[in-house]
Amino acid sequence: MARRSALRSGVLIGLAQLVVSLAAAGAGALLAHRFGRNAETDGFLSAYGVYLVLVFAAQAFRMVVVPDLTRAAADGRLGGESRGYAVAYLCLAVPACVLVAVLSRPIADLLTGNLPPRASHVAARALVVLVPAAFGQLLAALAASALAALDSYATAAAGFALGGIVGLAVFAAFSSRHGIVALAWGLGANAVVSIAVPTAELFRRRALAGALPQRLEIGPRLWHLLQGAAVPVALQGCYLLALRFSAHLGVGSLTSFSYAYLAASTLVGATAFSVGLISSAPLTRRGIDPDAAARHVVHAAWVSLSIVGLAAGVFAIVGGRIVGLILGSAYAGGVGRQLGHLVVYLAPWMLAWVGFAVTFPLVFVAAKRWTLVPLGALGFGVCIPLGLGLRALWGLPGIAVAVGIATLVIFVGLMWTLSPRTLAIAAVGLARLALAVGAAAALAFGTLAIALSPVAAALVGALLYAVVIVAMRSLGLSEAWSYVRGLHQ
Repeated sequence: MARRSALRSGVLIGLAQLVVSLAAAGAGALLAHRFGRNAETDGFLSAYGVYLVLVFAAQAFRMVVVPDLTRAAADGRLGGESRGYAVAYLCLAVPACVLVAVLSRPIADLLTGNLPPRASHVAARALVVLVPAAFGQLLAALAASALAALDSYATAAAGFALGGIVGLAVFAAFSSRHGIVALAWGLGANAVVSIAVPTAELFRRRALAGALPQRLEIGPRLWHLLQGAAVPVALQGCYLLALRFSAHLGVGSLTSFSYAYLAASTLVGATAFSVGLISSAPLTRRGIDPDAAARHVVHAAWVSLSIVGLAAGVFAIVGGRIVGLILGSAYAGGVGRQLGHLVVYLAPWMLAWVGFAVTFPLVFVAAKRWTLVPLGALGFGVCIPLGLGLRALWGLPGIAVAVGIATLVIFVGLMWTLSPRTLAIAAVGLARLALAVGAAAALAFGTLAIALSPVAAALVGALLYAVVIVAMRSLGLSEAWSYVRGLHQ
């Protein structure tokens, strides 16, 4: 029963993430078909980058706070502790939203750089809605974390999935009449639903009852948030830097990079994020040592990296056709091929992000968060010269590689934070895994691309790749599957 519970929890969260990602992809496709690829889309997507920074922090915050709430639930303090966190975050969210509303135009000018004035105007209008929507997702993450502390994942997963669908519906309903900013309204509606569903379940369970802590400790709680958000915000800050660097390559480049990043994020989010989330509560109760931490990282990375290899192979061969089909004529031809190849160039970023997603929760389980702020600053700082230098050498692909290297630096730092022994063991295991997946992709897609047409090579290559991966299951896939199934044991 415990194994079914762990597997079911992971599947539910993964499906919810997939629905959210598909809703975001649907919104992106609708955006592309209705508004094309121009200064207006560049402006909105630069503001959307700020939204992603905060939402990524909210997602990571679920991993940060679950250990604390799990301990509080064991002591009968879950309701008061959850409400204490909510008060602290509102003390941050309300002033931040007011400040963005007042300074939206200067912030938009900074984000859009030398793009036409229309881009800055659209970005300013979007920021006023997107920032409150992002903070709403932070509160939704808190409610979901409280349920996770009770080993309940289905309701929060349903809430996030329903929120994504509602957001897409709002954008579809209002975009023709009110323009591109309707997507920001849809994301606001998404946040409302994502908060309401898990909060209603907490009230139904009476899980929010109980006295507030004697000390609200708003400052320490916000510092906890800052520590927990430092690395995720730095990672998304690297994405914002990438957008800023892309803007200097001409109108449309920022939009192309945004869509490539969205595709890459979709591929890794549904699996790695899910495993990271369901592992926090059971590992908090069980405890973890350096060897166990390394095994967890390698096992949890197996499924995600297998998918990354498949996607990279397909996009390398027919990425341009896929992009043109989904996003419309503005992305056909050379633009579509460039975007498809960008997904391949983001493969190092996907590898590093998978490692981050499965390692990050362990830092809080082990209560070793002291390096997070300097590590986030290091990763962000590394991305600046790398991005500028590789952009000059290689354009958009160089920017993609720079983001991947910066993310890899942060991932290695996280493993070292757990233990130098964890870093040594996990590095060997992940290197073997990356080599196996890379060889499988090269064998399946590289050879067929020479002999067959692109579409045929992609289809047959995907089947051959799956056969090769299954044949290599003795290298760790079977053990990884058993490990994930037994997480709640």
